[in-house]
Amino acid sequence: MEFIFTIITALISFIIALNKPEVAGEKNQKLVKTIALLIGILATFATIYQLIFRFLIIIPAGKVGVVETFGKVSEQTLNPGVNWVSPFSNVVEFSTRLKDIKETVNTTSSEGLNLDIDVSLQYRLEPQKAVLVYNNIGIKEEEILISRFRSIIRQITASHEAKDIYGSKRQEITQLLHQELSKELNPLGFIVEESLLRKVTLPEKIQAAIQQKIEAEQESDRQQFINQKKRQELEFEIEKAKKEAERQKIEAQGIAEAQKLISQSLTEQVLELKAIEATQKLAESQNTKIVIVGRSQDGLPLILQNP
Repeated sequence: MEFIFTIITALISFIIALNKPEVAGEKNQKLVKTIALLIGILATFATIYQLIFRFLIIIPAGKVGVVETFGKVSEQTLNPGVNWVSPFSNVVEFSTRLKDIKETVNTTSSEGLNLDIDVSLQYRLEPQKAVLVYNNIGIKEEEILISRFRSIIRQITASHEAKDIYGSKRQEITQLLHQELSKELNPLGFIVEESLLRKVTLPEKIQAAIQQKIEAEQESDRQQFINQKKRQELEFEIEKAKKEAERQKIEAQGIAEAQKLISQSLTEQVLELKAIEATQKLAESQNTKIVIVGRSQDGLPLILQNP
């Protein structure tokens, strides 16, 4: 569009130059008319172009538009791409891309210790709530968000000890920060993607004392783990010994039961029968000279000699 206005301006200057008495002539007059016609065409084109683009607006990718007409804000947001609007409307663009706020917050712990925390907030505008943001906050939301951000951090640190913020519960505090920020900023029209405690700075002496305490706690935890492992190994060995003793007991009971059954089955008649069978086999042998058979009536064994 600027190019067209530049051409029109140049052509008008050229006409003025041709209308000077020293250069005026019939040929020049025809040229002036031609140029004037060209200027009219270009001016008409420029006017049409301007009118079209008063009705048409292009919203870039990563943005949405809020339409305001005579002080009244439309509830409908404009999405990326080509949109038709009234020529009397004003369109305010809002970025929906991820934004990052980095802050160093001076705060206190539950013991009253001063500490500096480097924190960052990554957030983005919820496209459907752009009208809400425009009506309640305007186009510069950073100041409001930073103020809420700082307030929430101070509330959280005031309920935690410095050693927890510095060390053992840092991840837990980060999660709590994310939850509280989401609870606070979502109703305003913003989505909290990430909140991070990047660095916690304490007075040097306090930081050294806390570090020593953390290391002592870690060593205690490590020793407890070792002791627990040894205790588990000992319990395993005891249980193993108990099972082996139980197995041996069951095995001994089985052997005793078997012996008892065998003993009960060996009656006097069975023993005599077995003795007779053994004596018979011995008597039938060619190598046997003397055979001792049972007992006589007087209780003495009978001795038989093989002829």
